[in-house]
Amino acid sequence: MFRELNHAKCKSYLVASEPEARAVIIDPLRDKIGIYLGVLAYHGLKLEMVIDTHTHADHRSGARDLSDLTGAPIVMHRRAPSPHVTRHVEDGDLLRCGSLQLKVLHTPGHTPDSISLFAGDRVFTGDVLLIHGTGRTDFAGGDPGTSYDSITKKLFVLPDSTLVFPAHDYRGHAHSTIGEEKRSNPRVAGRSRQDYVNLMNNLGLPLPEGIQEALQPNQSEVESETMPFPDLAQLSQVRQLSPKEVAERVARPNGAVLLDVREESEFHGELGHIAGARLMPLRELPERAKELSAFKDREIIAICRVGQRSTTAAAILTGLGFERVWNMKGGMLDWNDAHLPVQR
Repeated sequence: MFRELNHAKCKSYLVASEPEARAVIIDPLRDKIGIYLGVLAYHGLKLEMVIDTHTHADHRSGARDLSDLTGAPIVMHRRAPSPHVTRHVEDGDLLRCGSLQLKVLHTPGHTPDSISLFAGDRVFTGDVLLIHGTGRTDFAGGDPGTSYDSITKKLFVLPDSTLVFPAHDYRGHAHSTIGEEKRSNPRVAGRSRQDYVNLMNNLGLPLPEGIQEALQPNQSEVESETMPFPDLAQLSQVRQLSPKEVAERVARPNGAVLLDVREESEFHGELGHIAGARLMPLRELPERAKELSAFKDREIIAICRVGQRSTTAAAILTGLGFERVWNMKGGMLDWNDAHLPVQR
């Protein structure tokens, strides 16, 4: 069974294995939860998993709400910043739902955590490949060269007959095919990698309306009503350090103060934490920032899973008058990948 659930510019999909009455919902919108639950109930389907193909910047994800209401796990790429992802996946992983099988293709470029899902005769491409278009690459973590590689080396190698279902469409299209996009996608067809990079770097697109109200809660699961988020200009000014640079600064006499802004379950979870790091979840930071007043003359380095929530934390502290604040780029994921020591 297959359904497109929104019939609007933002696309959500239901894919189900009817013999086992098990279903997957891909890229749910928060304001459509009632519709999704109604469709599941009408067809007698159990929700097996909820998948976000990437961290959305133009609408609130409904993944957390669906998970809370149904118990279905949330699936995203390991680079996803959200603290409430149940299962992190990587390129080549297989997701099974009854007799249905979805193959994970890591297709970054629009965002670092972008994935596509290949299901035999169709592929769900998120925002990296659209119908006669491609996803923008000018958000934080976006990269046009990486986008081109994802499209040409991961998606365009699929059979030409493969149906393409993106997470957005602005022209009223329902689907396309890989063959059609290879031949006629105006952003990619006949263009070299450098041609594509030049094109994407000069699109000059306006930012989505309400981007902070959607992006920041999707990254952090913190409601914007409860905490004023920094704007994009403030976030772009945050100074960044690699994990190895952080390790060097911590080792100095009177070294840097490490501020881990993840949830407690993450702090003691699979990625662990850096010895001596202070745990202060992002949602608590505005009220607890005064606890850091004794360290205003020292370097403070904010840390999270992949470096996005901690960038927000660093911007908040800078706005509160802390002058020596940095962010650890790539977060604990890159710290672990660099084989630096952790505690759990």
